[in-house]
Amino acid sequence: MREIELTNNLVEKSNRIRVVSLLPDVVNHQSVIGKIAELVKNGKGGYVCFSTVHMVMEGYDHPEYAGKVNAADLIVTDGMPLVWMQKLQGAKTASRVRGTDLMISLCRYAEKNSLSVGFYGGRKEVIDVVTERAAKELPKLKIVYAFSPPFRPLTGEEDEIITAEINAAAPDILFAGLGCPKQENWMWTRKSKSKTVMLGVGAAFDFYAGNLKQSPEWMGNSGLEWLFRLTKEPKRLWKRYLILNPRFVWLATLQLLGLKKFE
Repeated sequence: MREIELTNNLVEKSNRIRVVSLLPDVVNHQSVIGKIAELVKNGKGGYVCFSTVHMVMEGYDHPEYAGKVNAADLIVTDGMPLVWMQKLQGAKTASRVRGTDLMISLCRYAEKNSLSVGFYGGRKEVIDVVTERAAKELPKLKIVYAFSPPFRPLTGEEDEIITAEINAAAPDILFAGLGCPKQENWMWTRKSKSKTVMLGVGAAFDFYAGNLKQSPEWMGNSGLEWLFRLTKEPKRLWKRYLILNPRFVWLATLQLLGLKKFE
């Protein structure tokens, strides 16, 4: 039944162009903000994923995960290789939207429009810095929830408590910084349990807190952010970039040449 629900959900999505395992939307910074504003206004909740090469390959290797991502209300392109794939398939207006940049913009939008926000994920000291900085830079922003979960699978009781606390706080927008694939799985399981709009922003908390340095804009626009991050965290990221990236290039080439069909 769940697989049928995921498949049916895909039919409702428009303006999407396949990139191997995923179906990211053709977006720009402002269109993403507009779509999220619509989701908040709708009052039914939902979730937004930020697609990268890592996520595409995770979806290719685990089709069930791809189904969860593709069932999202919005899939944002947060990686230039995905944008290039969209452009090569005719989407000339496709552009990259970084999760950190959008999180900051959405906090400003929320402050201006009296919306509330929450933060879930990351280490406690990181969450503390994120909320302190946001409160300082956006004094009228309503931060109604902030929690750092344990770095292990939650027990059933813990999961119920956290869900109840999020629902009680009722943030209009909830930023989830759990990393891929954990945050997408987490958002998918909670879509039916919450009225909040959830965004899986990955390492955005660490970037915003200053624990990680973002690549220069020219490197990001050139598709070289992976190289910048690899030099900063080689032990953690070498496998992701040196193994997954070549596999992605191969599969993307097969797709563009029509030699392999992905569904």
